[in-house]
Amino acid sequence: MLHLVSMEILLNSNSWKKLILIGGGAALCLIYVLLAARLFVASVFAEKPELSSLQRAARLDPGNAEYRNHLGRYYALVESNPAAAIEPFRAAVQRNPHSARYWFDLASAYQVLGDLSNQTQALEHAIAADPTTPDVAWEAANFYLVQGDSEKALREFRVVLQNDPSLANLAIQLCWRINPDVDSLLSNVVPPRSAAYLAFLDLLTSKQETAATAKVWAALMASSETFELRRVNEYFEYLLNHKDVDEARLVWQQAAPRFGLSSYLPTRSNLIVNGDFGLDILNGGFDWQYQKQSSVILTLDPSDFHGGHRSLLISFDGPGVTDAGIRQFIAVQPSTVYQFSAYYKNGELEGAGGPHFTIQDAYSQAVLYDSNELKESGFWKSATGDFTTGDDCTLLLLHIRRLPEGSPIRGKLWVDDFRLQAKRQ
Repeated sequence: MLHLVSMEILLNSNSWKKLILIGGGAALCLIYVLLAARLFVASVFAEKPELSSLQRAARLDPGNAEYRNHLGRYYALVESNPAAAIEPFRAAVQRNPHSARYWFDLASAYQVLGDLSNQTQALEHAIAADPTTPDVAWEAANFYLVQGDSEKALREFRVVLQNDPSLANLAIQLCWRINPDVDSLLSNVVPPRSAAYLAFLDLLTSKQETAATAKVWAALMASSETFELRRVNEYFEYLLNHKDVDEARLVWQQAAPRFGLSSYLPTRSNLIVNGDFGLDILNGGFDWQYQKQSSVILTLDPSDFHGGHRSLLISFDGPGVTDAGIRQFIAVQPSTVYQFSAYYKNGELEGAGGPHFTIQDAYSQAVLYDSNELKESGFWKSATGDFTTGDDCTLLLLHIRRLPEGSPIRGKLWVDDFRLQAKRQ
């Protein structure tokens, strides 16, 4: 009998334990559900751009920094009440001091209130929280710029240039306004990034600071940063337009190997690049450049050539032809005798006059060599001649012009094997 009673007590004890465990688990689940529901309700209120809803969200989830910041932004931006925004902004940074955005919002509120000391402190906290993000650096740089702290502004602009190519042009303009010294900016502000160097190059070319552009180009070449070939062509053209032929020659010598274009470098035995048209035409640098002309079609012809494996076919058909639209710039030395030669072949050219190989001083436009008319030759024939450059001649322009200009012409002209070299004295 005693044994049965003890068994009954034991069974009852186990049942109570199970009930307690089940009850405790249910209570925890209920608490979790209530907390989750509360957070969910808070998130719903936070989505509504109304003051009462934002306030409820902050009360329901008091540890959420984002809700506090939303509330502060409502006061600052919607109600234009920066004083009321300070408390929620401060609550946001207290709950999450690692958000640069929260610190910036707080700094902006202090700025509107004219509280420079607290604004500066909030801004410093923002930079410390996120020192490499370009948006943070941009805001900080402009703040320091307004405050007249050039050193700190340039420090933050460097972060922008380092990390955001889209802001490079505007950032470098502001840097130049602060300190228009190319050496100082290259040493202390402009990072070794192609976007930053090219933005600097664009700024200096727009200001006609040609000597300064050479320093930026040298820095770009010293880096391993990649960039587009068109930027080389643009800078090359700028230098020629400013009669800086020596620098243009250096730019092409440095850039060609970098882009796998060493075959496009002029040589002592032939200053004309790609004279046999064996290479693709780059339409830039010291290679051939072309421009569409009315009534003229240019074609690389692999079926008929003098040397190599193709020639340039020029098809004329119509009036108004003054130039074939193909040309090449050639860097030369002043007061030097040069030998020119090229081959041509035509097919039934009709019209008064005809095309000529012409070499001019690229700047004075003085004609230094002009071949006979390139007509009446159904076979490959050479055109040769010597000429002497002027005392200040450093750049030649080789092209195929039509004389007399403008009159109708029809037919085909093949040209090939261009060559130019200094004549030995």
